[in-house]
Amino acid sequence: MKTTTRVVVIGGGVVGCSVLYHLTKLGWSDVMLLERSELTSGSTWHAAGGFHTLNGDTNMAALQGYTIRLYKELEEITGMSCGLHHVGGVTLADNQDRFDMLVAERAKHRFMGLETEIVTPEDIKKIAPVTNTDGILGALYDPLDGHLDPSGTTHAYAKAARMGGATIETHTKVIETNQRADGTWDVVTDKGTIHTEHVVNAGGLWAREVGAMAGVYFPLHPMEHQYLVTEDVPLIVDMMKDGIEHPHVMDPAGESYLRQEGKGLCIGFYEQPCRPWAVDGTLWDFGHELLPDDFDKIEDSIDFAYKRFPDLETAGIKSVIHGPFTFAPDGNPLVGPVPGMRNYWSACAVMAGFSQGGGVGLMLAQWMIEGECERDTFAMDCARFGDWITPGYTRPKVIENYQKRFSVSYPNEELPAARPFRQTPMYDTFDKMGAVWGQQFGLEVANYFAQSDEPRFETPSFRRSNAFDATAREVKVVREAVGINETHNFGKYIVTGPNARDWLDLIMAGRIPKQGRLSLTPMLSPKGRLIGDFTVSCLSDHAFQLTASYGSQAYHMRWFEQNEAEGVKVANVSDRLTGFQIAGPKARDVLTACTRDDVSEMKFMDVRQLTIGLVDCLVQRVSYTGDLGFEIYCDPMAQRALWDTLWTAGEPHGMRPFGMRAMMSLRLDKFFGSWLSEFSPDYTAAETGMDRFISFKKNTDFIGRAAAEAERDTGPTRRLCAFEVEAEDADVNAYEPIWLDGSVVGFCTSGGYSHHAQKSIAQGFLPSDRVADGLEVEIEILGKLRKARVLTTPLFDADGARMRG
Repeated sequence: MKTTTRVVVIGGGVVGCSVLYHLTKLGWSDVMLLERSELTSGSTWHAAGGFHTLNGDTNMAALQGYTIRLYKELEEITGMSCGLHHVGGVTLADNQDRFDMLVAERAKHRFMGLETEIVTPEDIKKIAPVTNTDGILGALYDPLDGHLDPSGTTHAYAKAARMGGATIETHTKVIETNQRADGTWDVVTDKGTIHTEHVVNAGGLWAREVGAMAGVYFPLHPMEHQYLVTEDVPLIVDMMKDGIEHPHVMDPAGESYLRQEGKGLCIGFYEQPCRPWAVDGTLWDFGHELLPDDFDKIEDSIDFAYKRFPDLETAGIKSVIHGPFTFAPDGNPLVGPVPGMRNYWSACAVMAGFSQGGGVGLMLAQWMIEGECERDTFAMDCARFGDWITPGYTRPKVIENYQKRFSVSYPNEELPAARPFRQTPMYDTFDKMGAVWGQQFGLEVANYFAQSDEPRFETPSFRRSNAFDATAREVKVVREAVGINETHNFGKYIVTGPNARDWLDLIMAGRIPKQGRLSLTPMLSPKGRLIGDFTVSCLSDHAFQLTASYGSQAYHMRWFEQNEAEGVKVANVSDRLTGFQIAGPKARDVLTACTRDDVSEMKFMDVRQLTIGLVDCLVQRVSYTGDLGFEIYCDPMAQRALWDTLWTAGEPHGMRPFGMRAMMSLRLDKFFGSWLSEFSPDYTAAETGMDRFISFKKNTDFIGRAAAEAERDTGPTRRLCAFEVEAEDADVNAYEPIWLDGSVVGFCTSGGYSHHAQKSIAQGFLPSDRVADGLEVEIEILGKLRKARVLTTPLFDADGARMRG
């Protein structure tokens, strides 16, 4: 066995083999995979082997499309069969919400190049005759759906990797992973020690145990999963005589998926009385075993399936497959460089390995070799969870995700499991004021405030929800008086040291401000893509405060650590600094009443240290509402004292609390973008208009400069625009296609209702050469084309007089 290699991949399931293959495909041949048993041991060997493209996240859907198309390439490369059955598939909708979701997904697929279509009950009977369509409104048909041979496919990945120079060692158990001072690793096995530059944890059912060897907790948990294979079904036998294979059928109402298996049917369930497996850890000697049959927990699911697929009731059961596989709390994989670690990579919790494994392998290989991926991978980035996450949180969220695997996914839905968990000192106060809570990065965040006669729950919907009136009230308060909310859900960092300014000039593309001032700046990847949208505040010559997206803390800290420099210290103080923002025409009056300091001359984008009531605070003259406003930061221990001061001074001016629903409406008035909507690694600064904050004059070769300059010289091919939409009861959410001259030319990034302007507003991309004020387009919302026109003048404070005055 080799004792040195560039990469060690731990785990020989489909994901580990895909990572190994893609590393060789992209040019790294000195790579090794270690498997404690045989390839496919764990979850891979007993997988149902189905694959599909449907995913609520468009980048995940695109990666699933890549995975499915890759299989024919693997067969051509290796000469091995993956056992492909491209039979197509239908996802059924038995109510309007499910149908709305499928129609919205079909719309997204238009600009993704996926050839799906909405079909009627009559069509379903022809496509999938085993289905009883009583009560069915329609379905989404995807010709790419199908299934394969899990073992054959995994071994095809492995052979392709070997052909590229990779080494695979089976029956080689990893015992320890120890990091050297230079960042490289010693991987200790029962056959010897391997020195490697990089370690990839693709441990599957054992990912937790492999991570623990390096002192890393991976938020994933195995769940028991059961599917049945029937004896011959006459309908299937008859179809086979005509050379026809029955397509897949996903029945969300019945929490089941069905496909043909031989001359019978295979059906699996995501049952509500589900069970987590190996709660305290996966035993090392588990491998090719199955769990005992358990019909009790799927009894209700089977009864429902007999009604939806009557042929099942008369078919005998040939075999029962009951085995574990892993989920992350949100159901997406955990992929990428592990925050806080050097040269340690994750490829875990890939629940749908034969839909996602190829895309996971490609993205991780690009990340390792090229330094960044070709698309935004945040939906599967292991940095989307912070160091606050625990096994006690992970388990109930995984159970919830399993139970909702086939549930409707609403854009405004807030899932209840493991909540509330993380709360600020203001939680009880706001809760008594009627707060309807959401969460971000595990933290409770007020979405809006319900009156005493209104429900304390926002109805999940694709249309305008019961939060509409409350949001309108809060917007009115901000625009006409003064609103207050917390600054707890901002990511906050303190950068100090003699080289802090020089380091920020390198990390940030924008201008770094003078003392007492702040600036807005994008942070770019080497390829010029947006990886951050920051406010930089200069506190002194050698101290700065940064603010950005709260949910991207681990992502941003990982980047800061990867680009660390002498004479610079970066501290994540996101939960050690909190406070409030006040916004609206009366905001200055409130602040004046709370402090002996003179705030009348505090200009837009000024930063001051002020004593407000009893509390020393950092105050910034800026607001995401687009109104006159101030961000006020303090120690969490003093937050309630600060609240008492601001609230007492604010009530005479009509102050009321406002939540994130109002914030998202207010920002639309000024066409402000939102992180991971308008701004993400999928887009560049020039495409989004963020290039106006780039300082091309500064004498620093900041990260991404060459790419940004090249795009400045040539111009982007698409630009972010704002639209007024002739909507009815549903506004743009994200990724709705934009039609022009009868074809799809762009897509929306976000949208909503401007309660101030009383208009439906969307943002999205159009080809640069077509952008013009007043340009008329159509935006597809829930299957209907809605007229829209390009806006170039903000709906509120167009000249900035109130915000800047």
